[in-house]
Amino acid sequence: MAKAFFRLQKFLRRTQFLLFFLTAAYLMAGSLLLLQRTRLVIQQGSRGTAANQALPVPNGMVGVGIVDPRTLQNPRPAPRLLVGMDALQEPALDQQHSPRWLVSRNSELRQLRRRWFHRFISDQEPMQTAGFKAMKNTAEHKGTYVGCFSDDSRERTLKGAVFYDLRKMTVSHCQEACAERAYTYAGLAYGAECYCGNKLPAAASKPEECNSECKGEKGSVCGGVNRLSVYRVEELRAGARRRRNVIYRGCFRAPENLTDTFPASLTQPNLTVEMCSEFCSKKEFPLAVIRGRECYCGYPTGRFSLHDGADGLLCSGTHNASGAAEGKYCLVYQTPVQDTRCTDRKFLTTKSKVFVALSSFPGAGNTWARHLIEHATGYYTGSYYFDGALYNKGFKGEKDHWRSRRTICVKTHESGKTEIEMFDSAILLIRNPYKSLMAEFNRKYAGHLGYATDRNWKSKEWPDFVNSYASWWASHVLDWLKYGKRLLIIHYEDLKQSLIPKLKEMVEFLNMTVTEDRLLCVENNRDGNFKRSGAKQKDFEPFTQEMKDLINRYILTVDEALRGRNFTGLPREYVPR
Repeated sequence: MAKAFFRLQKFLRRTQFLLFFLTAAYLMAGSLLLLQRTRLVIQQGSRGTAANQALPVPNGMVGVGIVDPRTLQNPRPAPRLLVGMDALQEPALDQQHSPRWLVSRNSELRQLRRRWFHRFISDQEPMQTAGFKAMKNTAEHKGTYVGCFSDDSRERTLKGAVFYDLRKMTVSHCQEACAERAYTYAGLAYGAECYCGNKLPAAASKPEECNSECKGEKGSVCGGVNRLSVYRVEELRAGARRRRNVIYRGCFRAPENLTDTFPASLTQPNLTVEMCSEFCSKKEFPLAVIRGRECYCGYPTGRFSLHDGADGLLCSGTHNASGAAEGKYCLVYQTPVQDTRCTDRKFLTTKSKVFVALSSFPGAGNTWARHLIEHATGYYTGSYYFDGALYNKGFKGEKDHWRSRRTICVKTHESGKTEIEMFDSAILLIRNPYKSLMAEFNRKYAGHLGYATDRNWKSKEWPDFVNSYASWWASHVLDWLKYGKRLLIIHYEDLKQSLIPKLKEMVEFLNMTVTEDRLLCVENNRDGNFKRSGAKQKDFEPFTQEMKDLINRYILTVDEALRGRNFTGLPREYVPR
């Protein structure tokens, strides 16, 4: 018995030593790995790479904005992870024959969300000494530093245009943006927000209260929490004037009483378009109206909606004298100033009782529809995913959890019974599959505003993309028709053609009421920040006959399903070509 006990004791001692040795080796290996990663991060920092670049970035969006790991749940092609995280492999394109190819990675996503959240929160912590650097850094910028001013989301200090860039905001970027739009002042807040305007309050805040570092410019101050770092950019406007666009809106019948219709006016001999536009820009009005020697400034309203244009010949004499038709007609120009009557947005004050989806196939105009809904209702829209580029451009609902019910509706490209039935109702946005496929292919390879190269279109990737995504276009609509509880069908082409009537339908479906002036403001700002500049014409037909035959079969199937559910069929332009 004693001999057996002695052997056991000897074995345990050896085991104890072995465990100690393995623990020490484990700790040493971990320390070496940590030192190696730390050195890698320091090397990145020395090149000027932002800390938040160690995050997932989809193809075509590197350098655009922070991307939350929820992007990995996006049924679009999966992103890659940059330095500091293990790469998630992108599924082969030819395996993506439906939106169900996406594999769940719940534990990884939770950890990535946690890392992103802590990184984002730490970036928001104000610098203690940044406020005192404000005057030192202003010499490096083109504008003149005015001071630190208080700002309130309910009553903005600068009431003009608004821009966001959570990743690359700089003082110069904000100054140039405001100067190009004919504003006198540029103000920065929270390190990433830019506000423009022509008027400032009399009293300023303490300089040290502006203490947030600019997201894209280390050592420079971009306001603070409810504080604006304000610059005068008037001296920049002379150079920016060459880049500013004054857009001719057309000839219109003048309202009966122009003084009552337009809040500001000017009478000037030898009046020019530039003089009238400059005057209205300083008054912060988006419209400049000319009738003879008279200049009027204002907004599109019910009295003057700009819906019924007149023959340009009727205005041929209005600029030189009292008007060819006795002053009954006037010339209308769009100034560089943004119509801000509908730009204020916020989260719902109480949780929504109805969970509404804004559903579409990728490339069908979901982002544009969100822009219209947000500006019409005054409330943010949410998203099932996270797109840092959209968040940077003012879609603050991107960062809110999609189940929070603090947004008016939630963007989704999902289909399938489970994903659809969790919503109480949905606006289903449908676009011509030919246009949708091309738009999504452009986004995949060149971001929200770019175009894929001819090399992309002529590669094997394009036919593979069409073969897998065309069926998804059809299955997406069919699934929502089958499982959706309460649907409003909106065709992208109808929304584009008849904006206000279709937008009214969407707003009423969301159980909201809006004024006519607000809808006219939305129409005046209809394009938003994510409209590709022009249609890049290709010198070849991207769709082969085989692709057309495939897509046309899906078009007929979807059209039949819509009519079978007593909805309006697809627009005639969808008909097989």
